Amino acid sequence: MSGGAGGAANACFTCHGLQGQGDGVSAPRLAGLDVGYLQKQMEDYASGLRPDDQMTRIAKALNQKDRRAVAAWYAGLPASSAPTAPTPAPAIYLSGDPSRGIVACASCHGVEGEGTGRGGNPQIAGQPAAYTLEQIDRWKSGKRRNDPRGVMAAAVKSLSDPEARAIALWLSTRPAAPAPASAAATGSASVDAAARPAASRETRRPDRSDGA
Repeated sequence: MSGGAGGAANACFTCHGLQGQGDGVSAPRLAGLDVGYLQKQMEDYASGLRPDDQMTRIAKALNQKDRRAVAAWYAGLPASSAPTAPTPAPAIYLSGDPSRGIVACASCHGVEGEGTGRGGNPQIAGQPAAYTLEQIDRWKSGKRRNDPRGVMAAAVKSLSDPEARAIALWLSTRPAAPAPASAAATGSASVDAAARPAASRETRRPDRSDGA
């Protein structure tokens, strides 16, 4: 966690903070995220499936046991955030746009961005807007491709820049509360969403917060 022989440049807390709260800009909050999701991201960084100049180097320097230990540590930290005034979610987040093939974000990530606790559908509430926008851009450009069956790439493909900004800004105001924990990075509601016929995905409305 301190960077070991690699020094502060490889220390987790240098970017993600001593309590895993992130830097409020480009480094995401890790505290309280689902342990299965964090495990998968560490493995994907190490394997190059989720390429990132800094994180790939750091993850590769750890063995699998240590990567799992890091994931467990951050998952166990409290996901605290300052209370914010309630604001309505963007319509595109809640309902998507069937005419453009955009699936509702809420169908996998919950109506408040709380996630599902099923490994592949992480909590996205309370993350810095700049970080969320960067991830949307990476999904759209193909720089990030470690989603089950290409669900995320398809979901954001037709999002306009104003829509992406509205989603990211709204999510940054949502409280960071931990989702139900999963045991490992296996089950995923995003996989379920991909497996549903396209017509049913387009007409689905997020009337439940567990992504089911």
